[in-house]
Amino acid sequence: MHKTISILGSTGSIGTQALDVIARHPERFRVVGLAAGRRIDQLLEQARRFAPAWVSCAEPEGAAALRAALPAGTRVAVGAEGLRAVAVDSEPDVLLAATDGAVAFEAVFAALERGKRIAVANKELIVAAGELLVAAAKRSGAELVPVDSEHSALFQCLVGEPPERIASLILTASGGPFWELPAAAIREASVADALRHPTWNMGVKNTVDSASLMNKGLEVIEASRLFGVPAERIEVLVHRTSVAHGFVVFSDGNVKAQLAPPDMRLPIGYALAYPDRLPDVERVDAFAALGAALDAERARLDFARPDFERFPCLGLAYEALRRGGTVPAALSAANEIAVEAFVRGGIRFGDIAGVVAHALAGTPDEPLSLQSVRGADARARRLAREAVEASSPTPANR
Repeated sequence: MHKTISILGSTGSIGTQALDVIARHPERFRVVGLAAGRRIDQLLEQARRFAPAWVSCAEPEGAAALRAALPAGTRVAVGAEGLRAVAVDSEPDVLLAATDGAVAFEAVFAALERGKRIAVANKELIVAAGELLVAAAKRSGAELVPVDSEHSALFQCLVGEPPERIASLILTASGGPFWELPAAAIREASVADALRHPTWNMGVKNTVDSASLMNKGLEVIEASRLFGVPAERIEVLVHRTSVAHGFVVFSDGNVKAQLAPPDMRLPIGYALAYPDRLPDVERVDAFAALGAALDAERARLDFARPDFERFPCLGLAYEALRRGGTVPAALSAANEIAVEAFVRGGIRFGDIAGVVAHALAGTPDEPLSLQSVRGADARARRLAREAVEASSPTPANR
């Protein structure tokens, strides 16, 4: 029996790596739906290779090109309705939610309402609406399986463990390219500098977030939502080689850790195959497997506490988590605007935290609903754009 898979965000980093995993296991997986934005040529190539029943893109022009090039039996959809069609009408066993931002919120919730298993790789979705997501899954009996390497690590450590025995969660962070730089150098860092990640191969947005440690702040919020643990019991430790991905400390003092090479295909494969594991090798030698993770260059398991003064974005994320409600949604939205501005040269790297802080200051404490999340997202983007404009260099200083 094949497990059927649909992917929201198939042309992004997670989506393409997921298709790589699926291609290596044609006897286990079958793709039934693909949704992407504007990378039509790449989406068309994927659709030809995997022959899904449903394909969706962001704009009508792209849909017309897909209809003209794909077999007559392929159903092509557009925009929000297209995302929903891929998430629900393709009838997948597993929906991989790998889009950026809030574009696929409604599609994912529609799949949750039907009890689908969701492999969650969308940070913004869990950060902005994680409480609603978990509540919807409980109502329908749907399963949420995290794809992020750190949350996959925690998930794997918690299989079979009673939630009430969790004392604390520890997320590891690579520290990004600026870990050893002084604050002044970090503030003036270039886009090229920010994209030199020491261990992971990610997209532009996630790599910049890693440089600011905002990605780890977002992951703290995700961990709180997914595992029901408050901010004061979630800690971040910097681990430069990205071999140990997460730890769970239990009430009796025992600690579980998950170690693996820094390869996103491992947590993706685990999420797609769960509760099974993929048989990528005929026989696993325990020492060889450990050696693959702890090779000569990565043999040390060193850890350090993060510096909140040099990396203020991490503190802003903890603040948003403690305030709760729609504040995490505002944090995520404002950070998107700030990172976009930095990448295009509109602000300095050191201005990102200030843009986000401005948006948080203008975010009221309000009850959580999908509607209030949307409102907080829009308001935070407006406030962040105001802050970007105020932070942009004057013509004389450019």
